[in-house]
Amino acid sequence: MRKLLRFLKPYRAESVLGPLFKMLEALFELFIPLVVADIIDVGIKSNDTDFIWQRCGIMVALGVIGLVCSITAQYFSAKAAVGMAAGMRRSLFAHIGKLSYAQTDRIGTATLLSRTTADVNQIQNTVNLVLRLFLRSPFIVFGAMIMAFTVSAPAAITFVITIPALSVVIFGIMLISIPLFRRVQGKLDRVLGLTRENLTGARVVRAFVREQESIEEFSAANQELTKLQRFTGRFSALLNPLTYVILNLSILLIIYRGGLQVQLGNLETGQVIALYNYMSQILVELIKLANFIILITKACASASRINEVFDTPAGMTKSDIFEQKNTIKDAPAVVFDKVSFSYHEGGEAALENISFRAPAGSTVGIIGGTGSGKSSLVNLIPRFYDVTSGSVLVNGKDVRHYADPEALRAQIGVVPQKAELFAGTIRENLRWGRENASDEELFKALEAAQAAAFVKEKENGLDFKIEQGGRNLSGGQRQRLTIARALVRRPKILILDDSASALDFATDAALRRSVANLEDHPTTFIVSQRTASIKEADLILVLDDGRIADQGTHEVLLSRCPIYREIYESQFKEVTAE
Repeated sequence: MRKLLRFLKPYRAESVLGPLFKMLEALFELFIPLVVADIIDVGIKSNDTDFIWQRCGIMVALGVIGLVCSITAQYFSAKAAVGMAAGMRRSLFAHIGKLSYAQTDRIGTATLLSRTTADVNQIQNTVNLVLRLFLRSPFIVFGAMIMAFTVSAPAAITFVITIPALSVVIFGIMLISIPLFRRVQGKLDRVLGLTRENLTGARVVRAFVREQESIEEFSAANQELTKLQRFTGRFSALLNPLTYVILNLSILLIIYRGGLQVQLGNLETGQVIALYNYMSQILVELIKLANFIILITKACASASRINEVFDTPAGMTKSDIFEQKNTIKDAPAVVFDKVSFSYHEGGEAALENISFRAPAGSTVGIIGGTGSGKSSLVNLIPRFYDVTSGSVLVNGKDVRHYADPEALRAQIGVVPQKAELFAGTIRENLRWGRENASDEELFKALEAAQAAAFVKEKENGLDFKIEQGGRNLSGGQRQRLTIARALVRRPKILILDDSASALDFATDAALRRSVANLEDHPTTFIVSQRTASIKEADLILVLDDGRIADQGTHEVLLSRCPIYREIYESQFKEVTAE
């Protein structure tokens, strides 16, 4: 939790003023039982109406002043807590954006969402409560004990016994609750992950009639979470009954002993009521403190989870081998030199011993079965992942030697396998490629991506509003817009990762011709399941189970590569049959 307090530093003044005003409210509250005692022992006993009204006026004044202090304290506390949460959420979001693909895969999307929202909100609520109670409650508890001694020292001994007993109960339950709440948050992550997975894959679940299995899997995870929450809740629920028992026994003892002292003439009735009021104040504050401590245990669990994300080093690690400062002139655009790669350390290799050279301006086609490593290969070029062994060179320089990954990725236009668009206009989405691109440049990219026609037909053209994820566009329209977005950058290296799967053969062919005729002549990597999409490539890589089965031109591979020939013949027989 201490590490996260840095987000509270901009709100130092509010963090001081909030507790200060709460303590002032508590101070005025401590005088009220004495005023009540005066009303009973002096005003009512002597039937002095003026005295009673005078003391009632003092009580009202103390209440109004306390209310003003309370509202002021709430304002400053809320401002500090909300500001801290906003800064933490902003910093957490920025840090997550810098994590590598491998780090994001390891932590998990559902976990990151949970920590950015639920855990931050938990800490916000706790900080708000802490600023209001961490001075007020102890001040009331010990202040009431001291005031009780001013009324009657013998009767106040009960306070000295009660407060340590309550402290043992509260802190004992707190120490046991903290690990339980951490386990609850872990189970909650699992439920969130399943919920997200089933919502995003709802169509697939229904298409394969897997609703019942999905419900059962979710129910099992939800049941585990429920059982743990019930156990944790029952244990935490012991706090209030135990504190009530101790405090009510203390109140009974005060009333009993106070009554005896009144009969002996050592105490007035009003003083006994004042002692009862002070014990009641302690009761209320300790119950607040108990609930407050439960909230702190949850916040500590949330803080440790958030710190796990912050403690994850952002970005890629730099290679220990000699750093090459500059790119090599006239070097091939991309070189893979005996590259092997696995997604998890010690895990099964996704790619093994991959070597090839792609000259500047050439087109490289990549084909292979599902899971053969096509996307894994192209993801190594912009250094979304680091190689396990070997090296990937861009313009003669190892990708690990670029001081800033942005300098590397600025040269590369990537069209991912899944077409991702963001809520906003078409113009705003295209300018992700280059912020200062003119409308003329945008339409030029749209024409090359075979998207200009449908954009012109849309209401408002470039200002047409795209919904989140491009829900109001077809699959082919989304793919063409993502291709146009990459072309706006005018990249030196263009990666099309199975980005024409939703296009018909005619549009796909027109797209490939446009890309081949681009003025900048980028080095193009085309990942595809269709041999028609890559047959004109200068170099074709045939992947099989993470290895290059063969490489060469279309004609060479047809003559000597059984895998490529099998794919080609299966597709063109289907076309002929149709």
